[in-house]
Amino acid sequence: MKTSEDYLSGQVLLIDKPLNWTSFQVVNKLRWEIRQAFKIKKIKVGHAGTLDPLATGLLVICTGKMTKQINTFQGQIKEYTGTFVLGSTTPSFDLETEIDKTFPTEHITEDLIRATTRQFLGDVQQYPPVFSALKKDGKRLYEYARAGENVELKSRSVNISEFEITKITGLNIEFRVVCSKGTYIRSLANDFGKALKSGAHLSVLRRTKIGAFDVEKALSIEGLIEQLNNQTH
Repeated sequence: MKTSEDYLSGQVLLIDKPLNWTSFQVVNKLRWEIRQAFKIKKIKVGHAGTLDPLATGLLVICTGKMTKQINTFQGQIKEYTGTFVLGSTTPSFDLETEIDKTFPTEHITEDLIRATTRQFLGDVQQYPPVFSALKKDGKRLYEYARAGENVELKSRSVNISEFEITKITGLNIEFRVVCSKGTYIRSLANDFGKALKSGAHLSVLRRTKIGAFDVEKALSIEGLIEQLNNQTH
C-alpha cells in the first residue's frame, strides 16, 4: 500500500498513453487523481519525454522528488514500433495533417526497403518536423506551421542503433527503431521516403521502451486510477 508520503517523496509511474491524449493531459489527469486520492494540496508531477497525441505507448511519469530524475530518464535510449505509409507525404509527416503530395512506388521492392534502412544506422543528421513542440524564438514550431509561416530549421545529429523492418503489407511498412534522445520518428519516415526516391509518412507510432523501462510493465490511465483508489480505501 502506497501512501501520500510515498508519492511526495517520489514515485516513477509507467503509463501506456492512449491515442489522442497529449502527454501534458496525462500528467494533469494523474496529478489531479493523486491529489484527490490522498487529499494532497500540491504535488509535483512530470513526464520524461513527450509523445505526440497520435502516438501511444510508454510515458514515464515522475512524482514528488523523483521529478529531479526526469532529465536522466529523458536522455536514455528509446525503442519505437510503428508503420510508415509509402507513396505520399503530409506537412506534419504523420496523420495530423492531410496528404499533400503523392509519389511513384512501382520501383520499390522489398529488398530495396530493407537495404535502405542501412543508410539510417549510426549518427545521422535529421531535421525536426515543422509541426513539433520544439521552440524557436520563444514560440513552438507548430504555432509557426499552423499560421503558415516559414521557419528555417537547423538539422541535428541523432543516433539510430537499430532499424528493423518487421512486416511489409503493400505500401504499409511496419518497423522497430532503437534511437537516441531527440530522434523524430516522423522525420525518419519522411527521410526514408526520400531515400526510396518516393515519399512516406508515419501512420502508427508506439513507444515501447525508455532505457530499462518497458511498456509491458505499464498501466493504463484507468488502471493507475484504480490502483490509487484501492490504496486509499
